[in-house]
Amino acid sequence: MHKRMGEAVARVARKVNDTVENKTDSLDLANCKLMTFPVGIYKAMRSVTEGIHRISLANNELKSITSRFVTTFSQLTELNLAGNYLHHLPEEITSLLHLRDINLSRNRFRRFPEPLATVPTLETIDLEENEIAEVPTDKLASMASLRSLNLRANPISPEVRLLVRPLVPFDVLLSPEEPIPKA
Repeated sequence: MHKRMGEAVARVARKVNDTVENKTDSLDLANCKLMTFPVGIYKAMRSVTEGIHRISLANNELKSITSRFVTTFSQLTELNLAGNYLHHLPEEITSLLHLRDINLSRNRFRRFPEPLATVPTLETIDLEENEIAEVPTDKLASMASLRSLNLRANPISPEVRLLVRPLVPFDVLLSPEEPIPKA
């Protein structure tokens, strides 16, 4: 077990070093078995954080994203957090004034993460395979840049389904409704 943990730490270190040394605009820490965002990365990347526009933390074991993460990587345009154990986002997510795409699919959200509704540049929100039953249609309708909201494989109530489509000027992706069983 210690050997596997050591390999995972070494893989994260290599990816961070590649990003810093090559001054790339993305950091890919997907599939690294991370339970939290490693604090040491903030220090290691301090010289390049302003240039990071895309981060993938997909398929880890994250239960939360900290406000420090959001404020450190303030220039993000894309954030992939798919396949974790997230159930809420910090309020500071509203400070990501360049964020266009966020992938929160396959997490544990029970309600739409409302701080996203105030991110003015968001074009795509992916919330497929969560546990969301209701969405704030009034707030979503006021999101001027939003082009696509993926809510497939969520237990969206029939009432919300009827309200969402006519109220929002963007594509809403929903799973087909289950037929009502006959008594």
